[in-house]
Amino acid sequence: MSEKAKMIRAGGVVGIATFLSRIMGYVRDAVMASYFGAGVAAEAFVVAFRIPNLLRRLFAEGSLTVAFIPVYTEVTAKQGCEEADRFAGASFRLLALVLFVVTLLGTIGAYWLVRYGMAWNFAADPEKLSLTVSLTRIVFPYIFFIGLVALCMGVLNVRGHFAAPAAAPLLLNVSMILSLVFLASWLTEPVYGLAVGVLIGGLLQLGFQFPFLARHGVRLWKGRSLWHPAMKKVLALMGPAVLGAAVYQINIVVGTQLAALLPDGSVAYLYYADRLVQFPLGIFGIALATATLPSLSRHAQDGDIDGLKDSFAYAMGLIFFIMLPATVGLMVLGQPIVALLLERGAFDPATTRATTSALFYYALGLTAFAAVRIVVSVFYALQDAKTPMRVAVLSLAANIVFSLALMGPMLHNGLALAISLASSLNLFVLMWLLRQRLGFIGGHAILRSFLRSLLCALVMGAAVALGRSLFLGFGPVGFGQLFAGVFGCIILGGAVFALCARLLKSPEYFSFQELATGRLRRHGNKG
Repeated sequence: MSEKAKMIRAGGVVGIATFLSRIMGYVRDAVMASYFGAGVAAEAFVVAFRIPNLLRRLFAEGSLTVAFIPVYTEVTAKQGCEEADRFAGASFRLLALVLFVVTLLGTIGAYWLVRYGMAWNFAADPEKLSLTVSLTRIVFPYIFFIGLVALCMGVLNVRGHFAAPAAAPLLLNVSMILSLVFLASWLTEPVYGLAVGVLIGGLLQLGFQFPFLARHGVRLWKGRSLWHPAMKKVLALMGPAVLGAAVYQINIVVGTQLAALLPDGSVAYLYYADRLVQFPLGIFGIALATATLPSLSRHAQDGDIDGLKDSFAYAMGLIFFIMLPATVGLMVLGQPIVALLLERGAFDPATTRATTSALFYYALGLTAFAAVRIVVSVFYALQDAKTPMRVAVLSLAANIVFSLALMGPMLHNGLALAISLASSLNLFVLMWLLRQRLGFIGGHAILRSFLRSLLCALVMGAAVALGRSLFLGFGPVGFGQLFAGVFGCIILGGAVFALCARLLKSPEYFSFQELATGRLRRHGNKG
């Protein structure tokens, strides 16, 4: 099977698994809200779970996987699968030891982490502080399991298996839901059931990887060595990757702090709008980036730079084909989508309008958010983590400048627009640097894909706008009509976009058509 076929099939697998996980995540949040609302227990758990989650984003999924995959691919290509598996096994054992020490220190130091790190303001409420510390001690070992899952993900992805790692978050959500339903009522403090669910979910995620590793002949737990020479390259890549991931987290903190200076509700408007933008980004953008890195790494290790450029251009075309209609759809249907998903109780029409406006400006950067992931994957495939990190720092500085300039006249909408502008700058700088490094990178083909998908998205947007006026009108509507109208517009938009793409003979359209019908070509792909 060609690398392009592998990418789109793997992207489909990861996207479907991510979609199911996001749905279960919303169910989990709804169940959690029904048990705890926005009270002390809910706040304590959110802070407690944020600590291992932050470490996961920085050191596991945020840097370990992207640093490990290119090196593991290189060892496989140059020294064979047997040596690659020795490298993976040594990495697994050393990582387990490091994570055990981190877990032990984090559990012991939970009080200081909460009191002086994540929630210093909880000191005014000793009961809340005590509960948060106790929950932190229960959920902190989650980083042990999810860190090892990240390494397993790297091994399996290089071996061409994407389903098990992608499905892992689904197990966490199911575990948390079931723990709430079956454990909470038996405990003096019901929220402890949710924390136990996190721990069980982490164990299930790790255990779920082992049968698939064994199927590929990889047994990471066998052997005694804790070191392999190739680890030096992984550590060299991880340092800049961690800093790059940290820049993203700093961006979030800066945005939150600036929003706190604006009128009440601004933080919430941005939070809800960001959650909606993250849905298509996670399902399609991050999924395709996950599927792309192993393929790009294989090209790089084979010295096939032309193949790497070709796969990169193809992946960028897929990103535009998916994200541009998603962008236009969110901009046209933002208000009814927000109303359908969120407008109830204290979330009134005024909140819907404010959230919709933030969503509009976030959506402007959606394609750039996703495309950056693909460009960064090329640098990681080339074992260059420093360039993306430096450009991320530039993007952070640009975001701060844009935010300060726009938050005055545009309030919270200015902060959303600032992130979109900074992400677009990030994309253009990365593309320019990649062009400087590799020479011709298929820019004309990428531009044609962009313009073709943009035209289809604009035609789709006009059809959806017409459908919205017909299905929903311009006044308040009931939930049933709102539900039918939103999904009717989505179906209409999808049909119009697909028809337009077919008429323009979009290669991406035919690639997805082949994926849907199970007829991906095994030799070559003219897209």
